[in-house]
Amino acid sequence: MQIYLLLVVCVLLWSANFVLGRFVAGAIEPWELAFFRWLGVLVLMLPFLLLHVKNIYSALKSHFGILVALSALGIAGFNTLIYIGLQHTTATNALLINSSIPIIILFLSSLILKTAISQRQVIGIVLSTLGVVFLVLKGDVRSIVQLSFNEGDLWIIASSLCWASYSVLVKFRPSRLSSMEFFVTTVSLGVMMLLPFYLTQGYTLEREVMIVSQYPWVIAYVVLVTSILCYYLWHKGIAHIGAGKTGQFTHLMPLFGSFLAYAFLGERLEWYHVGGIVLIFSGIYLCLFAKQVSAR
Repeated sequence: MQIYLLLVVCVLLWSANFVLGRFVAGAIEPWELAFFRWLGVLVLMLPFLLLHVKNIYSALKSHFGILVALSALGIAGFNTLIYIGLQHTTATNALLINSSIPIIILFLSSLILKTAISQRQVIGIVLSTLGVVFLVLKGDVRSIVQLSFNEGDLWIIASSLCWASYSVLVKFRPSRLSSMEFFVTTVSLGVMMLLPFYLTQGYTLEREVMIVSQYPWVIAYVVLVTSILCYYLWHKGIAHIGAGKTGQFTHLMPLFGSFLAYAFLGERLEWYHVGGIVLIFSGIYLCLFAKQVSAR
């Protein structure tokens, strides 16, 4: 039960990251936010990296391909694509697309890891997905015909594919690396991948110093909370209950987003939030607990 609570906390903290992302959207560009985020993590982790460089270098030589792939998907790709996509699409579209991650994870787990998919899991994912859609459409199913898709949606789709693929492929990470060593390795590779794209944007030193000085708490949050703490909790969930069940928790994001918007942005809680809550938690219950209860 403890791991489920930790994953709920993880998704709650990630949901707050979306609120922050919207808050600084006009002030910090996507490549800047992504680069600042992972460079900050690398700076904090540098002492650990230096202490374990020998083992990390050895793992890189033996497992270079999978480590580069995981770094590209989980570090350099996922969040950067989200930041870019949110510049061009609505939050409604992004939430709808993001709700597909558990389904993609389940499909890839079955395809790559040969994980069996139970009927309860399928029903649970369908229910929680419907709950997300119900929340986003504010209970008015007819409004789905009014949705339009644009360039930003393609970036969000790409980010969802990145995170789902990362969550499944992380099972193949080198066993010789501890969790912290693996994290530092992928962050180091991710920063190197982001650096060329960041440099081509032509940002000036004065601009970057101004951004960091104006939004130090935003940078601190995305570095310490959404990068270090949340990645640790997510990997802990995958290690304990598997990628498929862990991915199901992403359906809580729009739910938490609604409550955070109520708490910090003054938005109202409506009747459709209750309907979304019931569907989402029913789906998660079926995926995680129903089989255990019926077996007793």
